[in-house]
Amino acid sequence: HESFSCSLQLIALCWRAEMAQKKYLIAKLTSCLREDKIQLWKPPYTNEKKEAGEEMKELVQKYASKLNINENDTENMLEEIRCKAIERGAGNENFKVTGIARLDIYLPRRKVSEVSQRLEYVTNSIIFELRKEHAFRENAIKIIINKKQLDLGRTLEDQGVTHNAKVMVLQLEQSDEETKRKVQEEELQRQKEKEISDKMQRTKKGLEILAEREEYLDADSTPYLDIANQTGRSIEIPPQAKKALVLAMGYHEKGRALMKKKEYEIALPYLLDADKHFCECSTDLLNTVDNYAVLQLDIVWCYFRLEQLDCLDDAEKKLSTAHTCFKKCYGENHERLIDIKGSYGREKVLFLRLYLLQGIGHYHSGREKEAAEYIQKASRLYEELAIDPEKVARLSLLGFSEQEARLALRACHGDVEHAANLITNRREEKAQIRREERAKRRQRLEDINTLKSMGYSERAAQIALHEAQGNVDQAFKFILDNPELLLENDDDDPVAIDQFQVSQESIDQLTYMGFSHEAAEQALKVFKGNVHLASQTLAHYGGVLPASLLLSPEGSTASEESTSSKDSSPTDEDMETDAVNEILEDIPEHEEDYLDLTLEEEEQIIHEYLSYIQLPQKNPC
Repeated sequence: HESFSCSLQLIALCWRAEMAQKKYLIAKLTSCLREDKIQLWKPPYTNEKKEAGEEMKELVQKYASKLNINENDTENMLEEIRCKAIERGAGNENFKVTGIARLDIYLPRRKVSEVSQRLEYVTNSIIFELRKEHAFRENAIKIIINKKQLDLGRTLEDQGVTHNAKVMVLQLEQSDEETKRKVQEEELQRQKEKEISDKMQRTKKGLEILAEREEYLDADSTPYLDIANQTGRSIEIPPQAKKALVLAMGYHEKGRALMKKKEYEIALPYLLDADKHFCECSTDLLNTVDNYAVLQLDIVWCYFRLEQLDCLDDAEKKLSTAHTCFKKCYGENHERLIDIKGSYGREKVLFLRLYLLQGIGHYHSGREKEAAEYIQKASRLYEELAIDPEKVARLSLLGFSEQEARLALRACHGDVEHAANLITNRREEKAQIRREERAKRRQRLEDINTLKSMGYSERAAQIALHEAQGNVDQAFKFILDNPELLLENDDDDPVAIDQFQVSQESIDQLTYMGFSHEAAEQALKVFKGNVHLASQTLAHYGGVLPASLLLSPEGSTASEESTSSKDSSPTDEDMETDAVNEILEDIPEHEEDYLDLTLEEEEQIIHEYLSYIQLPQKNPC
């Protein structure tokens, strides 16, 4: 059984090697044709019957000699390039006459052995055709065109889909089993697909809730996402930019969590959503954090692991953007990282993956020298960053996690003693930050209670202290300057203001202070008998209530109406809580989790592509 398993692995490896070599050689041939300005779809290389002309033989001999490859292979590859060019040209002519466009469809690997085919479409018939031809079920697939997820409710034209666009089809399933064998398997698969679709909707809902939650709320009882720097301390960001950044980072973390499970088809839509929200942030912000650069790497990595790099026309641009962003964020020679963190060993794993992807891109574009340069750079970095398991075990015996050990060993160039000190110091820094946060929360709670003792609601106190940056005196003034906060009530008593019975004694107290009987009665009704709030407000506003506090003709205030409109059923609240909890589960505890790559995948891919580069004309098997 073990021998059979090994044979299957060897066959798969050989097939991948052959495909990679063929793709590389076709790219080289295409590059040569472009340099020599040869158009295979035109005479003398193609005759009137669309057949290969006699001059093709000369081309075969020329390029077989130039590239040092077999003439038969050269002839077959040139014929493949010529036929595709003719097919593309015929499609272009047909499009001009009929308006019927054609798309390059890249289907899931498990669905067909061939990775692409052509499909004609009119308006939105693409989804119908895909389901009809390949038995895709409703909600079972995601369609990616130009790095954007297709909205099946809108026409392709509205979404900028053009003739000859490349279409990537993702099948949202977590198993490679054939789902048509039995009815039971069919039902199970449908349930899985619905579960994935529902989870994506919950993720969207949960992130929107977290992004829109007010910062004045107590994080212990009502969690919200905060933005912190590389040391773990919160940083101030304008509200609109913060919302976009929270959504972007939330989608990114969800995608990364799925990438860890090797569920690349499900991860990719989340990553593309993250990219969309990052683009809503300012350029200055993106140049100061490495999140956007890491996202570009993750998107290209997903396409590569799905064997669909052809669908990502701007893979090279994304990698270049990542490289530029890393330089701006870390410094040309990593000086900013060294200033902040004392070293840059942990971040080197990002450059390893960057160089590896750049090398793969060059290889499949036929640029063997550039491919060799970048993959060898990745290989050298791997040798530097590979962690000795014994050193990890020694740090584990000291009570440190494997993740802490890997990150620290890379930061300290493999020195176990220095790594242990680094982890200990970092733990102490985190503990200090937590102590400072707890002290802030205690002080905030005391300030809230101080304002509550004056008669203000807890929510009004929270909002005012947030706006006043914790200054109680300024918060007190803020509440009086914003009278709508005076109507905030922590009680669940739904009694309407106009139905509240004011005592004569309370009215007398206010009239004794010099306020009119009418103003005193109205203020006491608004504040439901609270003499202290009524007197403060009347005094602040010169003996009369501001317009925003006056009773409406229906006998209720705007605040009460808005409060009632916000009421939601317990079921809705439970659903929101579940959505938020799912988001929080995917957010890693360690702030450098994205740097903790085991490099097992990278090692395998480096060796695979080095074999292609070193022996490009030989069968790797």
